[in-house]
Amino acid sequence: EMDCAYTLSWRRYQSVLLVPNDNGEVTVLQAGKHEFPFVFQLPERPGTLATSFEGRHGNVRYWVKAKLHRPWSVVKKAKKEFTVIEPIDINTPALLAPQAGVKEKLARAWYCNRGQVSVTAKIDRKGYTPGEVIPIFAEIDNGSTRTVVPKAAIIQIQTFIARGTKKQKKSVVASIVGDAVAAGKREVWHGRALKIPPVGPSILQCRIIRVEYALKVCVDIPGTSKLLLELPLVIGTIPLHPFGSRTSSVSSQYSVNLDWLRMVIPEQPEAPPEYSSVVSSEESAQSLSPPCQDELGSGLEGPFFAYIQEFRYRPPPLYSEVDPNPASDSIRPRCMTC
Repeated sequence: EMDCAYTLSWRRYQSVLLVPNDNGEVTVLQAGKHEFPFVFQLPERPGTLATSFEGRHGNVRYWVKAKLHRPWSVVKKAKKEFTVIEPIDINTPALLAPQAGVKEKLARAWYCNRGQVSVTAKIDRKGYTPGEVIPIFAEIDNGSTRTVVPKAAIIQIQTFIARGTKKQKKSVVASIVGDAVAAGKREVWHGRALKIPPVGPSILQCRIIRVEYALKVCVDIPGTSKLLLELPLVIGTIPLHPFGSRTSSVSSQYSVNLDWLRMVIPEQPEAPPEYSSVVSSEESAQSLSPPCQDELGSGLEGPFFAYIQEFRYRPPPLYSEVDPNPASDSIRPRCMTC
């Protein structure tokens, strides 16, 4: 018997390992060890089984439980938990799309205007896997009269839903602190690295438990509230393929064909073919003729291409091992030392 327990709900799959006799007689097993193999096929449809999760207000657990029923005896039970990881492939167009945003804030203190602070941030894509480094491209413009400090953090948002009520828990899983930006100055992040620690993947398809991630870029402004910019993140289980993914329509368009790497050079090279078998006499005569004026005119019409005069030579003679100009017998051999 396999149970899939969620908060306030569960699913159960049951299988009978030892079927009783039709005549009602009790099945007797001799003393010793008896094994009854069984198999449970987990559903393959996405969103059917959520990833195993342990939270403050709820959890997602899976276990296999076996029961042994005996006449006039207490039922014996055995239970074994296992982990389920829902596959999330980040090699999809939605998760490969860049994420960017802009926020600005007017710094005030005691009803006094101290200037405007703005932040612009961008990341290469939405989907990442644990252990990857997120390069953050940001620009912090401090137009206020105070020194501000930029920061970035990966936030985990746990959402629990039950009986129409909702509870959320937010926690910081990784963060970095940038250099202070003086009044009237600007700070630029050229791919500031933020590494993702070992965290659980996103849970997006469960009805009652959701685990989401976000990248927050904030600016601490003294005397007023923080300037926050949030970019959505999805933590997946299948990492980015270096040469494209077959499951991604975007990356497959730019995949590299590496079939030529599997070509093997033959040990004994073949003799070259005869020139006459490759190029006919008509093609040879046509190639030696100069281009006509119509061809030159059409070539000069293109905006990016220029016509280049191509110099052609006469074809080489046919390959033969017999000397076409043999030495005459009447000619006396010349001494090389004379």
